[in-house]
Amino acid sequence: MAERELNEIGEDRSLLLVDDDEPFLRRLARAMEKRGFEPEMAGSVAAGKAIATARPPAFAVVDLRLEDGNGLDVVEVLRERRPDCRVVVLTGYGAIATAVAAVKIGATDYLSKPADANDVTNALLARSDALPPPPENPMSADRVRWEHIQRVYELCDRNVSETARRLNMHRRTLQRILAKRSPR
Repeated sequence: MAERELNEIGEDRSLLLVDDDEPFLRRLARAMEKRGFEPEMAGSVAAGKAIATARPPAFAVVDLRLEDGNGLDVVEVLRERRPDCRVVVLTGYGAIATAVAAVKIGATDYLSKPADANDVTNALLARSDALPPPPENPMSADRVRWEHIQRVYELCDRNVSETARRLNMHRRTLQRILAKRSPR
């Protein structure tokens, strides 16, 4: 572990990780522990809010979409309980509207999944006046399109006809896209 990272983290190394993807949550917790943080895990909005209320951390990484609600609810509790908490919001559905909402509520940064521990650490420790570096592996245009189609499909409760209508595309074309694997 680098001495520089420990100095940047400061005295309070508490870190709240909120994500309903259990394997990802455990991997991220181990990786962040190796980087000098003291992670505490929560698998739901309710658990995240409980920890944020009882023991507000210095740092937090919160998934936007959780099974029992929206991760922004956890961010709001963190802002009330500890205004200096540095919060990074993670999501598999990178959209400008949700990024703006996350930052307005008080998130320090916003990362699209898959984000590794280095991305998360850099976002947590970044100074607010510094511009973040461009991503090393940005999503391709095909991947962005596929993510958007998947998001609309989920919002339409997996109804192909309704999704096709909203996306202004033929139903069969949409079915072919949905049947394929996600592009890189």
